[in-house]
Amino acid sequence: MTAPARSPALLGRLRHLADRAWSRTGVTAPPPLPSLAVDLAPVLLVGLLTGADAAVNEPGYRQADRFTWSLLAVSLLALAVRRRHPVLAALVTGAACAGWALYGHIGELLNLPVIVALYTVAVSGDRRRTLWTALVAASLSGAVALRVGRDVVNPQGLPVLEMLWPLVPLLLGEVVRTRGQLLDEYARRVAQAEAEREREAARRVREERVRIARELHDIVAHTVTAMTVHSAVALDALDGSPEVARRAMVQVRDSGREAVRELRATVGVLREDADETTAPAPRLAELGELVARLTGSGVEAVLRQPDDVGPLAPITELAAYRIVQEALTNVVRHARARHVAVSVRREGGDLVVEVVDDGTAAAPATSARAEHGTGAGPGTATGFGLVGMRERAAAVGGTLACGPAPGGGFRVRASLPADGGAP
Repeated sequence: MTAPARSPALLGRLRHLADRAWSRTGVTAPPPLPSLAVDLAPVLLVGLLTGADAAVNEPGYRQADRFTWSLLAVSLLALAVRRRHPVLAALVTGAACAGWALYGHIGELLNLPVIVALYTVAVSGDRRRTLWTALVAASLSGAVALRVGRDVVNPQGLPVLEMLWPLVPLLLGEVVRTRGQLLDEYARRVAQAEAEREREAARRVREERVRIARELHDIVAHTVTAMTVHSAVALDALDGSPEVARRAMVQVRDSGREAVRELRATVGVLREDADETTAPAPRLAELGELVARLTGSGVEAVLRQPDDVGPLAPITELAAYRIVQEALTNVVRHARARHVAVSVRREGGDLVVEVVDDGTAAAPATSARAEHGTGAGPGTATGFGLVGMRERAAAVGGTLACGPAPGGGFRVRASLPADGGAP
């Protein structure tokens, strides 16, 4: 048999309440009693009460003798192991109680050992065991009452009443055990809900970190690349063409200001106590400025964009802008191209953006699509450029394909839902 089930939630709550009560008195709480003392304390109390009842019997009835004390000793020994063997303790104490009745003892507390044993059976088991125990205990108690009731000298209670009293400790134990199980279930659900909240919070933190990293990469990579190219042009033209160098440095200055503005907006979003108004997210209307920054870098850029592409969700415009931005950065850094064409158009419910260059850098033989998360562009196999573009396309429910263009060079094509992937 197993030891009685204890409710961790119930025990923890009782321990917490006890600690609070002791703390209010200003006295240090006593250390918890050892398990052996907890087991033997009820046995001692039952022994004192039952022994006192057995020692003082009514005149004219059988008085306590060696047999009486032997049954009491056996009952107390059985109670000492009730937590490990509850059914055995109930059988032994029940037999001792029946022995007292058949032997002719009268007393209200002689059935106290079996009451404790029956309570332990119910509180440490399950409902099926409690029902079987109730059936057996009620039947045996009624049979003993019928047998002893024939003796008019030593009458017993009515058989029906004698069949009911074993059910009381069983019912009490069942109630206590069920309440403990409910508290355990509540505690388990609370712990599960807390774990779910922690996992959800961790997931959101990871997603936010990826989003911030993507934003910073798109801002810094593009701007720094443009600044590096224009700085190289300025250095080459510093002695022979001061005006070219001046224009290149102006581009460096403008690019730096733009990077500072976007970084300030991004950092402002992260600051919970930020009072200043952050700059709005880039839109498709700003693609002209983005393409114009390539002037002087040795790459001739062309933008084909209709005046009106219809209503677009802000998240779609941001994704399209960043994809074009990263694609142009890769053209400048890796493609060794002289011409690049950026086109924006509406196809049904999708916004399609393409960036095609005439570079000579080696390109993968197969295209990479956002939904598969494979492939890389020239020179970016180990970088985060195409990864970020795929993530931006997938975030709005779109697709991204990149690979060699039919006439040479490299092409990046993104198809994004105009409504931002709204359900």
